[in-house]
Amino acid sequence: MNLFGAHSRNFTKKVSIIGMGYVGAGIAYALMIKDIAREIVFIDTRSEAVNAEMLDIRHGILNMGSAKIKAGTYKDIKDSDLIIITAGRGRRVDETRLDLIDDNLKIAQDVAQNIKKYYNQGVILVVANPVDIITYYFDKKLKLSKGTVFGTGCSLDSSRLTNVIADYVGLEPQFVNATIIGEHGQGQIPLWSTVQVAGLPIEKYCEEVGLEFNDKIKSEMALKVLNMGSEIISGKGRTYYGISTCVCYIADAILNKRTVTSSVTSVLDNVFGVKNVALSLPCIIDYSGIKKVLEPDMNNDEIEKFKKSAESIIDFIKRADEKLYVR
Repeated sequence: MNLFGAHSRNFTKKVSIIGMGYVGAGIAYALMIKDIAREIVFIDTRSEAVNAEMLDIRHGILNMGSAKIKAGTYKDIKDSDLIIITAGRGRRVDETRLDLIDDNLKIAQDVAQNIKKYYNQGVILVVANPVDIITYYFDKKLKLSKGTVFGTGCSLDSSRLTNVIADYVGLEPQFVNATIIGEHGQGQIPLWSTVQVAGLPIEKYCEEVGLEFNDKIKSEMALKVLNMGSEIISGKGRTYYGISTCVCYIADAILNKRTVTSSVTSVLDNVFGVKNVALSLPCIIDYSGIKKVLEPDMNNDEIEKFKKSAESIIDFIKRADEKLYVR
């Protein structure tokens, strides 16, 4: 039973980031620039690197961020409103996110054990890949109240699709509403049936402005989004800016008690027949974490793809269980 409900929390806008590689540092910098947090704790086994990141970020112009920053240990997660987990190795050009399972579940085991020792409140946001599997692990291992543990999931994929569509129609991204659900990886599903441009269904918008739009164009866009992470890794070795802004968006809702929606991953109860697996769906997020998992108005093809995405993830979860990771 979770004894630390959101209603009993003492909000101080404190954030703890576990894992201070490029992604963790990028998130910390984004939080500073947006001036969202009052205190940010950096936690990592590499003490020299953590201290260096802390000093580098702290020494920025004072009026660009007022958060207190410190290098800490797991003991310092106490009283956090948000605990962000990025710990894990990044993927290489020739890898999918699911290729990281063995290495990053071992790291997650150690992180979970330390969180259980010192956790007393706060939302836990998983960023480490494969985010669906790692989110499932933390949810089962920590046994906190529903919605307290969730992952960034397809929030970044949705943002990438939004930008790809915006480029195609020649409008700014704020005029596009696009969502990707399912696995953050090969099993991701663009919800074309719900995409809107300037308030119109995308097919209708393209028809009115004389733009070609068909299944071939949809497939090309979906493939571009699917391969975008690998394209970035191939070009510069890693990705971190995009996911940092996604985390910052979610953190703003939690720390400032706003309500937002985003396609994030959580362990599902029974959505379109899918249960006991972590996958992304649009969710309402507030200070307590996921307030509600939404069921978008999907067509039959999208529902079937979602179920297939779940089946592929379930197979990996079973493999992880067999290796005694989830107990």
